[in-house]
Formats: sequence, C-alpha cells, structure tokens
Amino acid sequence: MSEQLFDSIVMAEEIFHGEGYKEGYERGAHRGLQEGRRHGAMHGARLCAEVSFYHGFAVMWKCLLQNNKDPRSRKRAKALEVLLCLLENSPLDDPHSERIKEDMDKLRAKFRQVCSMLNVPADFHNFKLGEGTSF
Repeated sequence: MSEQLFDSIVMAEEIFHGEGYKEGYERGAHRGLQEGRRHGAMHGARLCAEVSFYHGFAVMWKCLLQNNKDPRSRKRAKALEVLLCLLENSPLDDPHSERIKEDMDKLRAKFRQVCSMLNVPADFHNFKLGEGTSF
C-alpha cells in the first residue's frame, strides 16, 4: 500500500504531463481541422469567383462579336471559344484534382491573351465581389 502511494507521488508529474499532452493534441487537431475547413472554403470561394468572372466575360464578348464578320472579330471569337472550352474541361469541381493549379494557370494565360486581343484590361482583381455593385 505504501509502495503504491509512493509510486503515484513519484510518477505524478509524468502522468499529468502525458494527460496534458494528449488533451492538447486532441484540441489542436480539432482546431486545425476547423481552420483548414475555413481556409479551404475561403480559397474555394475566391477560385469560384474568378472562374465565374472568366466565364461571364467570355460569354458576353462572344455574344458581342457573333454578328461581326471581319477577320479580327473571327479571330477574337475563336480565342473566346478556346477560353470557354478550357473552362468547361477543367476539373474545378474536384478539390482533390492535381490538375487544378495547371488548369488555372492555363485559364489565366488564355484570359490575358483574349483581353489583349480585345484591348481591355486583364486585371481580374478590379472586379472582386462587392466592389462596384450598386445593390
């Protein structure tokens, strides 16, 4: 009986250290998951806004150029078609895809090319959500 009492006193620091580590690890893992989900949702929303902007931009310009028959307009319309094709074929709905970064780089490059052909600024950041809207 006295040996058990003595062992519990001697081992108390080690026992409490182990329990504290376990509790801290569980809390940290839970908090890390919460922060990871929040970061993923925020990053996903930005990516979605960017892709949606590109899609709307391409559809609008395609409609504006569809009645023009000059060679420059046809070339621009062809570039817009390629941009729309890239948008449709990108696996952006799969967050685990390893091609997302590559596909976004291609989309951004094609968008800049189309903007250059149309003589419009290629800065998506001017069109962030909430800026410039009247409602």
